[in-house]
Amino acid sequence: MPSRVPEFSLPRGTAMVTGASSGIGQAIAVAVAAAGAPVACVSRGTVDPGETLAAIDAVGGRALAITADVTDAASLREAVAQAESELGPLAYAVNNAGIGAGGAALDLPREDWEAVYATNVTGVFLSAQAQARVMIPRGAGAIVTIGSISGHIANRGLRQAVYNSSKAAVSHLTRSLAAEWAPHGIRVNCVSPGYTLTPMNARPEVADEVERFAEETPMGRLADPMEIAGPVVFLLSEAASFCTGADLVVDGGFTCW
Repeated sequence: MPSRVPEFSLPRGTAMVTGASSGIGQAIAVAVAAAGAPVACVSRGTVDPGETLAAIDAVGGRALAITADVTDAASLREAVAQAESELGPLAYAVNNAGIGAGGAALDLPREDWEAVYATNVTGVFLSAQAQARVMIPRGAGAIVTIGSISGHIANRGLRQAVYNSSKAAVSHLTRSLAAEWAPHGIRVNCVSPGYTLTPMNARPEVADEVERFAEETPMGRLADPMEIAGPVVFLLSEAASFCTGADLVVDGGFTCW
């Protein structure tokens, strides 16, 4: 007989989601709340978090908006402290904050390169570091980073060496942290989305490009953000209790071809 039935809910404490104000981050925050965890919705404050908070309230969840800069360690320490003070001990974290960038590699200014790495790589590391510092003394916790299929492939027709390489770094950072923190009871996994119908991809000016992405995907369409959030909730939950260091590609089959 099985020792126990897999548990897909998140009943063990508070969750923190960075980049939670819109797009994939917003969907993740709502899904995590629906799974049972109070959610600290962290963002830079450039987008009003009210829509995210309202969506969490609509699913019967509890949430708190926190303004923090993921490139600043002190800001993240304060965000973790505020989340724990107002919502309870941190048990789950999703490090989603990131920026997209492209351009020909030969012409890319160094400052643009460094800005992408500061958010997409250093920001993920500093976030996980701040979260693990409160999780490790308790001997338990689950962290999910958000990578991209662009960390696995060089996207056809897109010149974005800086973004692609930053997301590849996220994937390997995840494996490295997973190996280092496993003895402390902390699981660290990555979800790498494929092309997703976020507000950025819903703009009329990119309609032709989005149509091409859909045609090149075996499932024939882009993902809904909630289709990325589901795998994140799984990796946070006890149903994934033996998963650490994984990079789960959620791309409708795009990387099969």
